[in-house]
Amino acid sequence: MELSNWTSAQEFIFSAFPCSWGDSVVCFVPLLFIYVFIIVGNLVIITVVRLNAHLHTPMYFFISALSFLEIWYTTATIPKMLSSLLSQRRSISLNGCVLQMFFFHSTGISEVCLLTAMAFDRYLAICSPLHYPTIMTPRLCFQLTLGCCICGFLTPLPEIVWISTLPFCGSNLLEHIFCDFLPVLRLACTDTHTIVMIQVVDIVHAAEIITAVMLIFMSYVGIVAVILRIRSAEGRRKAFSTCVSHLTVFLLFFGSVALMYLRFSATYSLFWDTAIALAFAVLSPFFNPIIYSLRNKEIKEAIKKHMGQARVLIHKI
Repeated sequence: MELSNWTSAQEFIFSAFPCSWGDSVVCFVPLLFIYVFIIVGNLVIITVVRLNAHLHTPMYFFISALSFLEIWYTTATIPKMLSSLLSQRRSISLNGCVLQMFFFHSTGISEVCLLTAMAFDRYLAICSPLHYPTIMTPRLCFQLTLGCCICGFLTPLPEIVWISTLPFCGSNLLEHIFCDFLPVLRLACTDTHTIVMIQVVDIVHAAEIITAVMLIFMSYVGIVAVILRIRSAEGRRKAFSTCVSHLTVFLLFFGSVALMYLRFSATYSLFWDTAIALAFAVLSPFFNPIIYSLRNKEIKEAIKKHMGQARVLIHKI
């Protein structure tokens, strides 16, 4: 494959994908399976929550909202990865790159905010069970979700606008599998390390992640304190079981995100950059439907019920 090394930067060429056709196909097949599974799995969760009245609770409202965001979060990057794996010229236009960064980070930040809101919901449910129904109303759930999305879509906007104004006149080989801030900034003609904005960007990323982690951590400190005061082992198990799925998703998602965006001046090899990016852009969304369906008795039972109804309908036809 022949790649252009220098350009007026109307497009970038992804250089982190395998060069050989065989290796590309080997990567394409599991990635396609993962993407289809993410879309179908999250649509199933949204549909099941929608169709079952007993699942119309704040916890399941937030789970279905998270599933909706996951669909768009992965759609921002994975389809382009799939097409790049089967293409000889793995390019993306400058405008396409900017849009990909915006939608990837806006949906990602929305998820961060939503996971924080979900921790607050679990805190209220366990620590203030008597006041929970009057506090966590459908109206508040909607307002929290809307606020998370507004925060998610506004936060990366200044950075995206700033990057779109930078001149790109050097190499157009993007050492990554999708457009992200640091790989793109490395290709700018300006010495971006001397620009105050890049330091502000790092601080904003750190503040977002650390704030969310601290809020979730404090919520779980309160939850654990209440659970430990429950006398029966069955009561403690039941109370904690409502938090396990959220806690697992939180650790999986935030762990990989922190490795990528809390490193400041530290640099990784291309292999580790790619591995970490795959962890939070592909693997974390892949495991989320599994965690929320297999570890959730009510969703599992609802899925089984609808599958049984579908079989009966098919037999009648």
